[in-house]
Amino acid sequence: MSDITLYAARSILTMDPRRPKATHVAVKEGRILAVGGADCAQGWGAVAADDTFKDAVLMPGLVEGHAHLMAGAMWRYAYAGYHDRIDPKGVLWKGLTTLDEVVSGLRTYANGLKPDEPLVGWGFDPIFLTDERMNRHHLDQISPDRPIAIIFSNFHLMCVNSAALKLAGFSRDTNAEGVVKGADGEPTGELQEMAAMFPVMRRLGIDFRGLSQSEDSLRDYGEVCKRAGVTTVTDLYSSLEEEDLSQMLSVTGADDYPIRIVPAIGTAGSDPQEMARYALRLKRQSSDKLRLGAVKLMTDGSIQGWTARVRWPGYVGGQPNGLWNTPPEQIFALCEAMHGAGVQMHIHVNGDEAAEVSLDALEAAMQKHPWTGARHVLQHCQLMDAGLYRRATDLGVCCNIFSNHIWYFGDMHVAHTMGPNMARRMNAARTALDEGTRVALHSDAPVTPLGPLFTAWCAVNRQTMSGDTLGAEECITVPEALYAITMGAAYTLRLDTEVGSIEPGKIADFAVLGEDPTQVAPMALKDVPVLGTVSGGQVHLL
Repeated sequence: MSDITLYAARSILTMDPRRPKATHVAVKEGRILAVGGADCAQGWGAVAADDTFKDAVLMPGLVEGHAHLMAGAMWRYAYAGYHDRIDPKGVLWKGLTTLDEVVSGLRTYANGLKPDEPLVGWGFDPIFLTDERMNRHHLDQISPDRPIAIIFSNFHLMCVNSAALKLAGFSRDTNAEGVVKGADGEPTGELQEMAAMFPVMRRLGIDFRGLSQSEDSLRDYGEVCKRAGVTTVTDLYSSLEEEDLSQMLSVTGADDYPIRIVPAIGTAGSDPQEMARYALRLKRQSSDKLRLGAVKLMTDGSIQGWTARVRWPGYVGGQPNGLWNTPPEQIFALCEAMHGAGVQMHIHVNGDEAAEVSLDALEAAMQKHPWTGARHVLQHCQLMDAGLYRRATDLGVCCNIFSNHIWYFGDMHVAHTMGPNMARRMNAARTALDEGTRVALHSDAPVTPLGPLFTAWCAVNRQTMSGDTLGAEECITVPEALYAITMGAAYTLRLDTEVGSIEPGKIADFAVLGEDPTQVAPMALKDVPVLGTVSGGQVHLL
Protein backbone atom coordinates (compact mmCIF):
# COMPACT_ATOMS: atom_id res chain seq x y z
CA MET A 1 0.00 0.00 0.00
CA SER A 2 1.37 3.43 -0.94
CA ASP A 3 2.13 5.97 1.76
CA ILE A 4 1.43 8.80 -0.70
CA THR A 5 -2.15 9.98 -1.14
CA LEU A 6 -2.92 11.97 -4.28
CA TYR A 7 -6.04 14.07 -3.81
CA ALA A 8 -7.94 15.36 -6.84
CA ALA A 9 -10.11 18.46 -6.48
CA ARG A 10 -12.30 20.58 -8.69
CA SER A 11 -9.81 23.35 -8.00
CA ILE A 12 -7.04 24.10 -5.52
CA LEU A 13 -6.24 27.68 -4.48
CA THR A 14 -2.70 27.44 -3.19
CA MET A 15 -1.83 30.99 -2.00
CA ASP A 16 1.56 30.25 -3.55
CA PRO A 17 2.24 32.94 -6.20
CA ARG A 18 4.53 30.56 -8.10
CA ARG A 19 1.62 28.15 -8.66
CA PRO A 20 -1.62 29.90 -7.68
CA LYS A 21 -3.98 27.12 -8.87
CA ALA A 22 -3.81 23.35 -9.21
CA THR A 23 -6.03 20.29 -9.49
CA HIS A 24 -4.06 17.74 -7.43
CA VAL A 25 -2.08 17.67 -4.21
CA ALA A 26 0.04 14.76 -2.95
CA VAL A 27 0.30 14.17 0.79
CA LYS A 28 2.83 12.02 2.62
CA GLU A 29 3.31 11.71 6.39
CA GLY A 30 0.98 14.64 7.01
CA ARG A 31 2.89 17.00 4.73
CA ILE A 32 2.49 18.28 1.20
CA LEU A 33 4.72 16.34 -1.15
CA ALA A 34 3.72 17.87 -4.47
CA VAL A 35 1.12 20.20 -6.04
CA GLY A 36 -0.02 20.50 -9.64
CA GLY A 37 -1.74 18.16 -12.08
CA ALA A 38 -2.44 14.43 -11.94
CA ASP A 39 1.25 13.70 -12.52
CA CYS A 40 2.61 16.07 -9.84
CA ALA A 41 3.94 13.25 -7.65
CA GLN A 42 5.62 11.44 -10.53
CA GLY A 43 9.04 10.20 -9.46
CA TRP A 44 8.11 9.70 -5.82
CA GLY A 45 6.80 6.16 -6.30
CA ALA A 46 3.34 4.65 -6.26
CA VAL A 47 0.44 6.83 -5.15
CA ALA A 48 -3.02 6.07 -3.80
CA ALA A 49 -5.48 8.16 -5.79
CA ASP A 50 -8.27 9.67 -3.67
CA ASP A 51 -11.37 11.34 -5.16
CA THR A 52 -12.88 12.46 -1.84
CA PHE A 53 -12.57 16.11 -2.91
CA LYS A 54 -13.16 15.76 -6.65
CA ASP A 55 -16.25 17.99 -6.49
CA ALA A 56 -14.83 20.36 -3.86
CA VAL A 57 -12.42 23.28 -3.79
CA LEU A 58 -9.36 23.15 -1.58
CA MET A 59 -7.51 26.12 -0.17
CA PRO A 60 -5.02 26.35 2.70
CA GLY A 61 -6.46 25.64 6.11
CA LEU A 62 -7.78 29.01 7.30
CA VAL A 63 -5.81 30.71 10.06
CA GLU A 64 -7.67 32.61 12.79
CA GLY A 65 -5.13 34.92 14.40
CA HIS A 66 -7.36 36.31 17.16
CA ALA A 67 -9.90 34.11 18.91
CA HIS A 68 -10.34 32.57 22.33
CA LEU A 69 -10.75 29.01 23.56
CA MET A 70 -13.92 30.15 25.33
CA ALA A 71 -15.63 30.27 21.93
CA GLY A 72 -16.84 26.72 22.50
CA ALA A 73 -17.26 26.68 26.26
CA MET A 74 -19.29 29.91 26.59
CA TRP A 75 -22.33 27.99 25.39
CA ARG A 76 -22.57 26.46 28.86
CA TYR A 77 -24.00 29.82 29.88
CA ALA A 78 -27.16 31.58 28.72
CA TYR A 79 -26.82 33.35 25.38
CA ALA A 80 -28.23 36.88 25.65
CA GLY A 81 -26.96 38.44 22.42
CA TYR A 82 -28.66 40.60 19.82
CA HIS A 83 -27.52 38.57 16.81
CA ASP A 84 -28.45 35.03 15.82
CA ARG A 85 -25.61 32.63 16.67
CA ILE A 86 -24.84 28.96 15.99
CA ASP A 87 -23.36 26.85 18.79
CA PRO A 88 -20.60 24.20 18.38
CA LYS A 89 -23.23 21.53 17.66
CA GLY A 90 -24.75 23.56 14.83
CA VAL A 91 -27.84 24.66 16.80
CA LEU A 92 -29.20 28.13 15.95
CA TRP A 93 -29.83 30.51 18.88
CA LYS A 94 -32.08 33.42 17.90
CA GLY A 95 -30.97 36.88 18.92
CA LEU A 96 -32.80 38.86 21.62
CA THR A 97 -33.56 42.25 20.09
CA THR A 98 -35.32 44.11 22.92
CA LEU A 99 -34.61 44.48 26.63
CA ASP A 100 -37.93 42.75 27.38
CA GLU A 101 -36.83 39.78 25.24
CA VAL A 102 -33.52 39.62 27.10
CA VAL A 103 -35.20 39.63 30.51
CA SER A 104 -37.83 37.09 29.40
CA GLY A 105 -35.26 34.79 27.82
CA LEU A 106 -33.04 34.88 30.90
CA ARG A 107 -36.01 34.23 33.16
CA THR A 108 -36.87 31.12 31.15
CA TYR A 109 -33.26 29.97 31.35
CA ALA A 110 -33.21 30.56 35.13
CA ASN A 111 -36.22 28.27 35.57
CA GLY A 112 -34.00 25.37 34.55
CA LEU A 113 -31.30 26.11 37.12
CA LYS A 114 -30.92 24.71 40.61
CA PRO A 115 -32.24 27.04 43.36
CA ASP A 116 -28.74 27.93 44.60
CA GLU A 117 -27.12 28.18 41.16
CA PRO A 118 -26.13 31.62 39.85
CA LEU A 119 -27.39 32.75 36.46
CA VAL A 120 -24.58 33.67 34.09
CA GLY A 121 -25.27 35.02 30.61
CA TRP A 122 -23.04 36.22 27.80
CA GLY A 123 -23.15 38.00 24.46
CA PHE A 124 -25.34 40.90 25.61
CA ASP A 125 -24.82 44.19 23.80
CA PRO A 126 -26.66 47.25 25.11
CA ILE A 127 -25.57 49.50 22.24
CA PHE A 128 -28.36 47.98 20.12
CA LEU A 129 -31.00 48.56 22.82
CA THR A 130 -30.92 52.33 22.98
CA ASP A 131 -34.18 53.07 24.80
CA GLU A 132 -32.80 52.17 28.22
CA ARG A 133 -29.50 50.87 29.58
CA MET A 134 -29.87 47.52 31.34
CA ASN A 135 -29.29 47.83 35.09
CA ARG A 136 -29.61 45.82 38.28
CA HIS A 137 -33.35 46.53 38.54
CA HIS A 138 -34.01 44.71 35.24
CA LEU A 139 -32.05 41.69 36.45
CA ASP A 140 -33.75 41.82 39.86
CA GLN A 141 -37.01 41.15 37.97
CA ILE A 142 -35.58 37.75 37.05
CA SER A 143 -34.61 37.06 40.65
CA PRO A 144 -33.84 39.36 43.58
CA ASP A 145 -32.06 36.55 45.43
CA ARG A 146 -30.21 34.47 42.82
CA PRO A 147 -26.90 36.17 41.85
CA ILE A 148 -27.00 37.13 38.17
CA ALA A 149 -24.15 38.32 35.95
CA ILE A 150 -24.58 39.06 32.25
CA ILE A 151 -21.29 39.42 30.34
CA PHE A 152 -21.35 41.87 27.43
CA SER A 153 -20.37 40.63 23.99
CA ASN A 154 -17.06 42.52 24.13
CA PHE A 155 -16.11 40.77 27.42
CA HIS A 156 -14.99 44.16 28.78
CA LEU A 157 -18.19 44.88 30.73
CA MET A 158 -20.99 43.09 32.55
CA CYS A 159 -24.25 43.90 34.27
CA VAL A 160 -25.19 42.25 37.57
CA ASN A 161 -28.19 42.22 39.88
CA SER A 162 -28.43 43.43 43.46
CA ALA A 163 -27.61 40.01 44.89
CA ALA A 164 -24.36 39.86 42.91
CA LEU A 165 -23.43 43.40 43.94
CA LYS A 166 -23.94 42.45 47.56
CA LEU A 167 -21.79 39.33 47.20
CA ALA A 168 -18.95 41.44 45.81
CA GLY A 169 -19.34 44.08 48.51
CA PHE A 170 -20.18 46.84 46.04
CA SER A 171 -22.31 49.67 47.48
CA ARG A 172 -22.67 53.44 47.34
CA ASP A 173 -19.52 53.61 49.48
CA THR A 174 -17.44 51.75 46.89
CA ASN A 175 -14.77 53.94 45.35
CA ALA A 176 -13.38 51.77 42.55
CA GLU A 177 -12.84 52.57 38.87
CA GLY A 178 -15.32 50.72 36.68
CA VAL A 179 -18.13 50.39 39.24
CA VAL A 180 -20.73 52.60 37.56
CA LYS A 181 -23.08 54.59 39.79
CA GLY A 182 -26.37 56.31 39.06
CA ALA A 183 -27.57 59.79 39.94
CA ASP A 184 -28.65 58.44 43.34
CA GLY A 185 -25.09 57.38 44.14
CA GLU A 186 -25.96 53.67 44.10
CA PRO A 187 -24.25 51.13 41.78
CA THR A 188 -26.31 50.64 38.63
CA GLY A 189 -25.08 47.08 38.26
CA GLU A 190 -22.80 47.89 35.30
CA LEU A 191 -19.17 46.92 35.85
CA GLN A 192 -16.49 48.05 33.41
CA GLU A 193 -13.24 46.16 32.77
CA MET A 194 -11.64 43.34 34.70
CA ALA A 195 -10.72 45.12 37.94
CA ALA A 196 -14.41 45.82 38.57
CA MET A 197 -15.74 42.55 37.14
CA PHE A 198 -13.35 40.13 38.82
CA PRO A 199 -14.84 40.27 42.37
CA VAL A 200 -18.19 39.14 40.95
CA MET A 201 -16.62 36.55 38.65
CA ARG A 202 -14.67 35.00 41.53
CA ARG A 203 -17.71 34.72 43.77
CA LEU A 204 -19.95 33.33 41.01
CA GLY A 205 -17.37 30.82 39.81
CA ILE A 206 -16.95 32.41 36.37
CA ASP A 207 -13.53 30.99 35.57
CA PHE A 208 -12.21 31.76 32.09
CA ARG A 209 -9.23 29.50 32.74
CA GLY A 210 -11.52 26.60 33.60
CA LEU A 211 -13.65 27.33 30.55
CA SER A 212 -10.55 27.09 28.37
CA GLN A 213 -8.55 24.19 29.73
CA SER A 214 -10.95 21.26 30.15
CA GLU A 215 -10.99 18.43 27.62
CA ASP A 216 -14.58 19.24 26.66
CA SER A 217 -13.66 22.90 26.04
CA LEU A 218 -10.74 21.94 23.85
CA ARG A 219 -12.85 19.55 21.81
CA ASP A 220 -15.67 22.09 21.48
CA TYR A 221 -13.12 24.58 20.14
CA GLY A 222 -12.04 22.03 17.57
CA GLU A 223 -15.64 21.64 16.41
CA VAL A 224 -16.15 25.40 16.15
CA CYS A 225 -13.00 25.70 14.04
CA LYS A 226 -13.79 22.74 11.79
CA ARG A 227 -17.16 24.26 10.87
CA ALA A 228 -15.35 27.46 9.85
CA GLY A 229 -12.59 25.81 7.79
CA VAL A 230 -9.97 26.76 10.37
CA THR A 231 -6.97 24.51 11.04
CA THR A 232 -4.75 26.94 12.98
CA VAL A 233 -6.24 29.14 15.70
CA THR A 234 -5.16 31.25 18.64
CA ASP A 235 -6.20 31.44 22.25
CA LEU A 236 -5.33 35.09 22.48
CA TYR A 237 -5.43 35.73 26.18
CA SER A 238 -4.61 32.37 27.61
CA SER A 239 -4.59 31.73 31.34
CA LEU A 240 -2.63 28.51 30.75
CA GLU A 241 -0.65 27.44 33.80
CA GLU A 242 1.98 24.75 33.89
CA GLU A 243 -0.36 22.27 35.58
CA ASP A 244 -2.73 22.62 32.58
CA LEU A 245 -0.04 21.77 30.06
CA SER A 246 -0.24 17.98 30.17
CA GLN A 247 -3.99 18.13 29.53
CA MET A 248 -3.56 20.39 26.50
CA LEU A 249 -0.70 18.33 25.10
CA SER A 250 -2.73 15.15 25.50
CA VAL A 251 -5.90 16.45 23.83
CA THR A 252 -4.20 18.34 21.00
CA GLY A 253 -1.80 15.45 20.42
CA ALA A 254 -4.58 13.02 19.46
CA ASP A 255 -4.58 12.02 15.79
CA ASP A 256 -8.23 13.04 15.43
CA TYR A 257 -7.77 16.52 16.91
CA PRO A 258 -8.53 18.89 14.02
CA ILE A 259 -6.70 22.12 14.90
CA ARG A 260 -3.37 23.64 15.84
CA ILE A 261 -3.67 26.04 18.81
CA VAL A 262 -1.38 29.02 19.38
CA PRO A 263 -1.97 30.42 22.89
CA ALA A 264 -0.72 33.85 23.94
CA ILE A 265 -0.36 34.06 27.70
CA GLY A 266 -2.07 37.01 29.40
CA THR A 267 0.29 39.37 31.19
CA ALA A 268 -2.14 41.38 33.35
CA GLY A 269 -0.79 41.99 36.83
CA SER A 270 2.41 40.05 36.18
CA ASP A 271 6.01 40.90 36.86
CA PRO A 272 7.42 41.62 33.37
CA GLN A 273 10.71 39.75 33.81
CA GLU A 274 9.11 36.71 35.41
CA MET A 275 6.43 36.58 32.70
CA ALA A 276 9.12 36.67 30.01
CA ARG A 277 10.91 33.74 31.64
CA TYR A 278 7.60 31.84 31.95
CA ALA A 279 6.78 32.37 28.26
CA LEU A 280 10.20 31.05 27.23
CA ARG A 281 9.82 28.06 29.55
CA LEU A 282 6.49 27.20 27.95
CA LYS A 283 7.91 27.66 24.45
CA ARG A 284 10.33 24.78 25.02
CA GLN A 285 7.35 22.47 25.57
CA SER A 286 5.59 23.21 22.28
CA SER A 287 4.31 20.38 20.10
CA ASP A 288 3.01 20.17 16.53
CA LYS A 289 -0.53 21.17 17.52
CA LEU A 290 0.27 23.34 20.53
CA ARG A 291 2.59 26.27 19.78
CA LEU A 292 3.63 28.14 22.91
CA GLY A 293 5.83 31.10 23.72
CA ALA A 294 3.86 34.27 22.87
CA VAL A 295 2.19 36.69 25.30
CA LYS A 296 -0.79 39.07 25.17
CA LEU A 297 -0.88 42.60 26.56
CA MET A 298 -4.21 44.28 27.32
CA THR A 299 -4.06 48.06 27.01
CA ASP A 300 -7.46 49.69 26.67
CA GLY A 301 -11.05 48.46 26.52
CA SER A 302 -13.92 48.38 24.01
CA ILE A 303 -15.08 51.17 21.68
CA GLN A 304 -18.76 50.23 21.85
CA GLY A 305 -18.43 50.05 25.63
CA TRP A 306 -16.78 53.50 25.65
CA THR A 307 -13.80 52.03 27.52
CA ALA A 308 -11.29 52.21 24.64
CA ARG A 309 -8.68 54.96 24.85
CA VAL A 310 -9.21 57.35 21.92
CA ARG A 311 -7.39 60.49 20.80
CA TRP A 312 -8.95 63.91 20.29
CA PRO A 313 -11.79 64.69 19.62
CA GLY A 314 -12.94 61.65 21.61
CA TYR A 315 -16.35 60.00 21.58
CA VAL A 316 -19.06 61.67 19.54
CA GLY A 317 -21.50 61.58 22.46
CA GLY A 318 -19.06 63.34 24.78
CA GLN A 319 -18.46 60.29 26.97
CA PRO A 320 -15.23 60.43 28.99
CA ASN A 321 -12.18 58.71 27.54
CA GLY A 322 -11.88 55.01 28.30
CA LEU A 323 -9.94 53.01 30.85
CA TRP A 324 -6.43 51.62 30.85
CA ASN A 325 -6.45 47.91 31.68
CA THR A 326 -2.68 48.26 31.74
CA PRO A 327 -1.39 51.78 32.44
CA PRO A 328 1.13 53.23 29.98
CA GLU A 329 4.12 52.91 32.31
CA GLN A 330 3.41 49.19 32.67
CA ILE A 331 2.99 48.82 28.90
CA PHE A 332 6.48 50.27 28.50
CA ALA A 333 7.89 47.91 31.16
CA LEU A 334 6.25 44.86 29.60
CA CYS A 335 7.38 45.75 26.08
CA GLU A 336 10.96 46.23 27.20
CA ALA A 337 11.04 42.95 29.13
CA MET A 338 9.39 40.85 26.43
CA HIS A 339 11.26 42.31 23.48
CA GLY A 340 14.52 42.10 25.38
CA ALA A 341 13.94 38.41 26.08
CA GLY A 342 12.89 37.62 22.49
CA VAL A 343 9.23 36.97 23.36
CA GLN A 344 6.63 37.79 20.71
CA MET A 345 3.87 40.13 21.90
CA HIS A 346 0.26 40.45 20.78
CA ILE A 347 -1.01 43.83 22.00
CA HIS A 348 -4.71 44.70 22.27
CA VAL A 349 -5.32 48.21 20.87
CA ASN A 350 -8.89 49.23 20.09
CA GLY A 351 -8.49 52.99 20.42
CA ASP A 352 -5.92 55.06 18.54
CA GLU A 353 -4.43 56.43 21.77
CA ALA A 354 -3.76 52.86 22.88
CA ALA A 355 -2.13 52.11 19.50
CA GLU A 356 0.05 55.20 19.75
CA VAL A 357 1.22 54.41 23.28
CA SER A 358 1.93 50.80 22.29
CA LEU A 359 4.00 51.86 19.28
CA ASP A 360 5.90 54.29 21.50
CA ALA A 361 6.63 51.46 23.93
CA LEU A 362 7.71 49.07 21.17
CA GLU A 363 9.98 51.68 19.63
CA ALA A 364 11.62 52.36 22.99
CA ALA A 365 12.14 48.63 23.57
CA MET A 366 13.63 48.17 20.11
CA GLN A 367 16.08 51.01 20.68
CA LYS A 368 17.30 49.35 23.87
CA HIS A 369 17.36 45.81 22.47
CA PRO A 370 17.85 45.92 18.68
CA TRP A 371 17.06 42.69 16.85
CA THR A 372 15.03 41.91 13.77
CA GLY A 373 12.18 39.53 13.11
CA ALA A 374 10.23 40.08 16.34
CA ARG A 375 6.88 40.24 14.50
CA HIS A 376 5.03 41.81 17.41
CA VAL A 377 1.35 42.23 16.52
CA LEU A 378 -1.10 45.03 17.28
CA GLN A 379 -4.52 43.42 17.67
CA HIS A 380 -7.85 45.01 16.61
CA CYS A 381 -6.30 48.30 15.35
CA GLN A 382 -9.78 49.73 14.94
CA LEU A 383 -8.94 53.43 14.88
CA MET A 384 -5.42 53.33 13.44
CA ASP A 385 -4.82 55.85 10.67
CA ALA A 386 -2.21 56.03 7.92
CA GLY A 387 0.38 57.60 10.21
CA LEU A 388 0.07 54.85 12.79
CA TYR A 389 0.23 52.15 10.11
CA ARG A 390 3.38 53.78 8.70
CA ARG A 391 4.95 53.63 12.13
CA ALA A 392 3.98 49.97 12.46
CA THR A 393 5.55 49.21 9.08
CA ASP A 394 8.74 51.07 9.96
CA LEU A 395 9.04 49.06 13.18
CA GLY A 396 8.22 45.71 11.56
CA VAL A 397 5.03 45.46 13.62
CA CYS A 398 2.12 43.44 12.18
CA CYS A 399 -1.52 44.50 12.46
CA ASN A 400 -4.44 42.09 12.90
CA ILE A 401 -7.57 44.04 11.99
CA PHE A 402 -11.04 43.41 13.49
CA SER A 403 -12.99 43.56 10.21
CA ASN A 404 -16.08 41.83 11.63
CA HIS A 405 -16.78 45.00 13.60
CA ILE A 406 -17.81 46.78 10.40
CA TRP A 407 -20.90 44.61 9.97
CA TYR A 408 -21.74 43.99 13.63
CA PHE A 409 -21.16 47.48 15.02
CA GLY A 410 -20.57 49.84 12.09
CA ASP A 411 -23.97 51.52 12.26
CA MET A 412 -23.64 51.94 16.03
CA HIS A 413 -20.18 53.49 15.67
CA VAL A 414 -21.58 56.04 13.20
CA ALA A 415 -24.47 56.95 15.50
CA HIS A 416 -23.12 56.55 19.02
CA THR A 417 -19.35 56.20 19.42
CA MET A 418 -17.14 57.74 16.72
CA GLY A 419 -19.46 59.61 14.35
CA PRO A 420 -19.57 59.24 10.54
CA ASN A 421 -16.15 60.66 9.69
CA MET A 422 -14.11 58.49 12.04
CA ALA A 423 -16.34 55.43 11.54
CA ARG A 424 -15.72 55.44 7.78
CA ARG A 425 -12.03 54.76 8.35
CA MET A 426 -12.35 52.23 11.16
CA ASN A 427 -10.65 48.87 10.60
CA ALA A 428 -8.78 50.41 7.68
CA ALA A 429 -7.34 47.37 5.91
CA ARG A 430 -6.86 49.23 2.60
CA THR A 431 -4.77 51.92 4.28
CA ALA A 432 -2.74 49.33 6.17
CA LEU A 433 -1.90 47.41 2.99
CA ASP A 434 -1.11 50.61 1.10
CA GLU A 435 1.31 51.58 3.87
CA GLY A 436 3.10 48.24 3.55
CA THR A 437 1.90 46.78 6.83
CA ARG A 438 1.72 43.00 7.28
CA VAL A 439 -2.01 42.42 7.76
CA ALA A 440 -4.27 39.69 9.12
CA LEU A 441 -8.05 39.80 9.70
CA HIS A 442 -9.90 38.28 12.65
CA SER A 443 -13.18 37.60 14.44
CA ASP A 444 -12.19 37.78 18.15
CA ALA A 445 -14.53 34.81 18.69
CA PRO A 446 -16.65 34.50 20.77
CA VAL A 447 -17.06 38.31 20.59
CA THR A 448 -18.23 37.71 17.00
CA PRO A 449 -18.62 34.26 15.43
CA LEU A 450 -15.50 32.53 14.19
CA GLY A 451 -15.61 32.37 10.39
CA PRO A 452 -12.68 33.69 8.33
CA LEU A 453 -14.67 33.72 5.08
CA PHE A 454 -17.21 36.02 6.72
CA THR A 455 -14.36 38.13 8.09
CA ALA A 456 -12.88 38.36 4.59
CA TRP A 457 -16.33 39.36 3.27
CA CYS A 458 -16.44 42.19 5.82
CA ALA A 459 -13.07 43.56 4.70
CA VAL A 460 -13.97 43.27 1.01
CA ASN A 461 -17.45 44.82 1.18
CA ARG A 462 -17.50 46.86 4.43
CA GLN A 463 -21.26 46.48 4.61
CA THR A 464 -23.06 47.29 7.86
CA MET A 465 -26.20 45.65 9.25
CA SER A 466 -28.31 48.39 7.66
CA GLY A 467 -26.82 47.68 4.23
CA ASP A 468 -24.64 50.80 4.07
CA THR A 469 -21.07 50.64 2.78
CA LEU A 470 -18.96 52.12 5.56
CA GLY A 471 -15.96 53.74 3.91
CA ALA A 472 -15.81 52.28 0.39
CA GLU A 473 -12.27 53.60 -0.03
CA GLU A 474 -11.12 51.13 2.66
CA CYS A 475 -12.44 48.03 0.82
CA ILE A 476 -9.82 45.47 -0.18
CA THR A 477 -9.95 42.87 -2.95
CA VAL A 478 -10.99 39.23 -2.56
CA PRO A 479 -7.43 37.93 -3.22
CA GLU A 480 -6.05 40.34 -0.61
CA ALA A 481 -8.64 39.22 1.93
CA LEU A 482 -8.03 35.51 1.27
CA TYR A 483 -4.30 36.08 1.68
CA ALA A 484 -4.93 37.87 4.99
CA ILE A 485 -6.85 34.89 6.44
CA THR A 486 -4.18 32.41 5.33
CA MET A 487 -0.61 33.55 4.79
CA GLY A 488 -1.17 36.94 6.43
CA ALA A 489 -2.40 35.42 9.67
CA ALA A 490 0.23 32.66 9.53
CA TYR A 491 2.91 35.35 9.29
CA THR A 492 1.65 37.08 12.45
CA LEU A 493 1.91 33.73 14.29
CA ARG A 494 5.41 33.05 12.96
CA LEU A 495 4.06 29.93 11.24
CA ASP A 496 4.23 31.06 7.61
CA THR A 497 6.94 28.50 6.75
CA GLU A 498 4.61 25.70 7.92
CA VAL A 499 1.01 26.69 7.14
CA GLY A 500 -0.94 29.29 5.18
CA SER A 501 -0.31 28.00 1.64
CA ILE A 502 -0.44 24.73 -0.25
CA GLU A 503 3.12 24.14 -1.36
CA PRO A 504 5.62 21.30 -1.00
CA GLY A 505 7.12 20.84 2.44
CA LYS A 506 4.31 22.51 4.36
CA ILE A 507 1.85 20.79 6.70
CA ALA A 508 -1.10 19.28 4.83
CA ASP A 509 -3.76 21.64 6.23
CA PHE A 510 -6.67 22.39 3.89
CA ALA A 511 -10.07 24.03 4.04
CA VAL A 512 -12.60 22.03 2.03
CA LEU A 513 -15.09 24.36 0.31
CA GLY A 514 -18.18 23.91 -1.81
CA GLU A 515 -17.35 26.84 -4.11
CA ASP A 516 -14.28 28.69 -5.30
CA PRO A 517 -14.23 31.98 -3.32
CA THR A 518 -12.43 33.72 -6.19
CA GLN A 519 -15.18 32.81 -8.64
CA VAL A 520 -18.25 33.95 -6.69
CA ALA A 521 -19.42 37.54 -6.50
CA PRO A 522 -17.64 39.47 -3.71
CA MET A 523 -20.98 39.88 -1.92
CA ALA A 524 -21.36 36.08 -1.89
CA LEU A 525 -17.98 35.41 -0.29
CA LYS A 526 -19.49 34.86 3.16
CA ASP A 527 -21.87 32.23 1.74
CA VAL A 528 -19.20 29.89 0.33
CA PRO A 529 -19.97 26.54 2.02
CA VAL A 530 -17.37 24.98 4.32
CA LEU A 531 -17.48 21.19 3.95
CA GLY A 532 -14.74 20.38 6.44
CA THR A 533 -10.97 20.47 6.84
CA VAL A 534 -7.82 18.43 6.46
CA SER A 535 -5.40 18.83 9.36
CA GLY A 536 -1.93 17.34 9.08
CA GLY A 537 -3.25 14.99 6.40
CA GLN A 538 -6.22 13.83 8.54
CA VAL A 539 -9.60 14.39 6.87
CA HIS A 540 -12.35 15.98 8.99
CA LEU A 541 -15.56 16.39 6.99
CA LEU A 542 -18.77 17.83 8.45
